[in-house]
Amino acid sequence: MYTIAHLDLPPLTGAAGTVRLPGSKSISNRVLLLAGLAEGSTTVHGLLDSDDTAVMLDALRTLGCRIERDAGATRVHGVGGRLTVHDARLFLGNAGTAMRPLTAALAVLATLHGGRFELSGVPRMHERPIGDLVDALRPLGCRIDELGSPGFPPLRVSGEPGGRLAVEVPIRVRGDVSSQFLTALLLALPLAADARDVTIEVVGELISKPYVEITLNLLARFGIAVQRDGWQRFTIPAGSRYRTPGEIWVEGDASSASYFVALGAIAATDAPIVVEGVGSASIQGDMRFVDAARAMGADVHCEPGRVVVRRGAWPLRALTLDCNPIPDAAMTLAVMALYADGPSTLTGIASWRVKETDRIAAMAAECTRLGAAVDAGDDHIRITPPRAWRAAAIDTYDDHRMAMSLSLAAFNPLAGAQPPVPVRIRDPKCVGKTFPDYFETLFALARTEPRHVPVITIDGPTASGKGTLATEVARALGFHKLDSGSLYRALALAAMRRDVDTSSGEALAALAHRLRLRFDGDALWLDDAEVSADLRLEAVGSTASSISVLPEVRQALHDLQLAFRRAPGLVADGRDMGTVVFPDARLKVFLTASAAQRAERRYKQLISKGISANISALRADLEARDARDRSRSVAPLRPAEDALLLDNSALSVDRSVAQVLAWWSQCSPFVDGG
Repeated sequence: MYTIAHLDLPPLTGAAGTVRLPGSKSISNRVLLLAGLAEGSTTVHGLLDSDDTAVMLDALRTLGCRIERDAGATRVHGVGGRLTVHDARLFLGNAGTAMRPLTAALAVLATLHGGRFELSGVPRMHERPIGDLVDALRPLGCRIDELGSPGFPPLRVSGEPGGRLAVEVPIRVRGDVSSQFLTALLLALPLAADARDVTIEVVGELISKPYVEITLNLLARFGIAVQRDGWQRFTIPAGSRYRTPGEIWVEGDASSASYFVALGAIAATDAPIVVEGVGSASIQGDMRFVDAARAMGADVHCEPGRVVVRRGAWPLRALTLDCNPIPDAAMTLAVMALYADGPSTLTGIASWRVKETDRIAAMAAECTRLGAAVDAGDDHIRITPPRAWRAAAIDTYDDHRMAMSLSLAAFNPLAGAQPPVPVRIRDPKCVGKTFPDYFETLFALARTEPRHVPVITIDGPTASGKGTLATEVARALGFHKLDSGSLYRALALAAMRRDVDTSSGEALAALAHRLRLRFDGDALWLDDAEVSADLRLEAVGSTASSISVLPEVRQALHDLQLAFRRAPGLVADGRDMGTVVFPDARLKVFLTASAAQRAERRYKQLISKGISANISALRADLEARDARDRSRSVAPLRPAEDALLLDNSALSVDRSVAQVLAWWSQCSPFVDGG
């Protein structure tokens, strides 16, 4: 997951491949609560690993459930419908799928068995309404105190042992704001159905019915057979109790599938996008997104456990659609509308305003920023595709679905954007709520032209600190890192291990083309083994120096260096990155620390490792190497004509990084400065 301030997506030009979805958030948190309330243990397979499930797991532990986790499975030992902890404070982040059901369950349990529980979250959680659920619970006899604004969290639920619930008359709850209020009651009220039926009546039109279908389906898996009269009346039979199914599998998240179905519709021109984990047998209502994608022209084939998508009609066909059944996935339709042949109108989305952010206002603002014409109201959004796309820094509002859906705007070259423009996603870590590895997954599927991928080169003499600086700049931007000197040392190490003739340029070039290399911060992996320490061996360095003059080796490693130019971007350090390898780099930096300062740094490094050294000898060696590097006939050490010179003799690493990032910001193509 990218835990940085912003992530820049270069213009992307195609996509293909297979994605395995993380578990469904809606199913995961419902299953966890049901498993926690049931008697015995439930093994959950494929549970979503995210912020929302983390707060639910923490809450269940606090409430006395024992949780065991191993590879691929989570075992929940339930409390059997009775409290083992009677006083607790629960922090639930911004997880509505935890806040609403736990409020209902703990209100019922505290009334029956006594207890005092406070439930709170992040500031946005305290702006998300819960008043309709509170209004439904209070007539039952539940004591609920609103600790902030009326109708919103934080809340305190409490009661004395031996209380009773007034379930003789139907419990009434509004259904036109959020279906989570009804879901919360359905999950909690089997606790009150020992002696008699418990009936819930929905006031008004129920929205997001497919999410209620998920709830009913999972209740049945845990032994609760709810009787439904249309969408207005639900009856929990007397004698209902939670029975563990023993094991349960969480299917992939259908809302997350929407991004990859849309990706296929937009960008899968040569080979399909295959989405594994959901399909025609899914219990999630957001799978209806597939029908909407087909209406816009996508070529979609559904199987029981996967969905295969290719681009069909292009541009996509504009549509008008009531999105009440698929409110989360509808956000993806809003971004698909940017690629349509006319204005698209999405209705039935009033619930967007009470989600992680006011999604109607947020989507209108960000699509406008990209160049679209947008009209938005209380229950609709109308999007006309951009006439001219604009490079935009997208605000995500701490909303995972804003970040993921709007990332698809980076495929604007396919819409004929001239020139193609990058997209900046602010606060990309917000995807941790449901899909922590979303951007890594997107980059694995997407492709683009090398010229679109931004490059920063950092060149300089030996021991100038270019490797450390490149690592930190790459980390700050979320870019890949290339240490070109390590490539020569890695090739030398591989040749020594495999007894390749180090005087044969042809043999070494063939080996170079077979190398499997990966940088991870300061570490380099060769053939799945971390070899950073081995690369510093004197024999490896000597061999690297000798093979670096061979033309066949330089050409082979030149090709390998170019292959590191991948989305979202690259920071490359070496001696000729800006002059030879990436002459079109957007930013070129050349370090000019003095030999005396570099010798002092190297001396301190060696002494700290217990290695004896002579500072005068180190300086003389560096000066001699500088002279050799500057006089080389091939790729001599010199700054590119357009390089910015950075004398880091007296600068800390942090100050050097800040300077490079400041220069990079000045290169920003974003209309608002990023």
